[in-house]
Amino acid sequence: MVIGDLVMFKSVLSIQSHVAYGYVGNKAATFPLQSMGYDVWPVNTVQFSNHTGYGKWQGTIFSSEHIKSVIQGIEDLEVADKCVAILSGYMGSSEICHEVAATVKRFKARNANVLYLCDPVIGNTSCFVKPEVLHFFKNYLQADIITPNQFEAETLSGIIIKNVQDLKNVANYFHKLNVKIVIITGVKVQDLENNGLYVFISCEQGYAVVKTKEHDFVIPPNGSGDLFSALFLGSYLATNDGIESLRRTIYFMELVMHNTFQAGSRELLVTSINYSSFDQQSLLECMTL
Repeated sequence: MVIGDLVMFKSVLSIQSHVAYGYVGNKAATFPLQSMGYDVWPVNTVQFSNHTGYGKWQGTIFSSEHIKSVIQGIEDLEVADKCVAILSGYMGSSEICHEVAATVKRFKARNANVLYLCDPVIGNTSCFVKPEVLHFFKNYLQADIITPNQFEAETLSGIIIKNVQDLKNVANYFHKLNVKIVIITGVKVQDLENNGLYVFISCEQGYAVVKTKEHDFVIPPNGSGDLFSALFLGSYLATNDGIESLRRTIYFMELVMHNTFQAGSRELLVTSINYSSFDQQSLLECMTL
């Protein structure tokens, strides 16, 4: 199935980190979204030689004023009305968090239908962001769609996820904050298969999970969350269906992860597949809860 013709001439503002080498942040998000037919406006919060998982890197962290000026430059071109969605990932300071929030508010004032997907990046098994960033997400998080991993969902909601009911409770916590779609990645809970890794979604169609494959990487590649968020946003803009979008997202994710694992690559092979089409019959089924 070809999907690019469904989204022609729609633009996505993506505010994330950037690396010259590798695929995290905007490097992981831009190509897939472009392949789906979107015009992507990447605004970089940092420009590094490579992601920090290597232990050494060079580059610059941009100020909130820099980010504000770049976005203002786009608005000065009078093209902001073409924007249908805003995507954000890792944010290194509360100033950047508030600047992104202000940008979303301005764009939604122009067009209330602009979607905002926030990946509230704070960590995997422990918090690695500044306390001020964690404070922002706990107290000021406003988004249409969020894609935390299980640790992030637990940390932000204050609910430990041990079973399916806990997943629903966490989702309802965020829905009360006016988040329309809650996706929790990397889920392992007691009343699903013990050895399974799942992605959970709560949306207009209800609660559901998809079981995903696990690969025994020597060094797991960074950026999978960035890629996931971009793929889900692109799919949802085309379908307006949370569960169908999750199925498409997992389809593409598993192709990338398979190719990356087979190649023994430390970097996601983001450009190894075509995101403009997919095999409908190969989409995994969602299990409703």
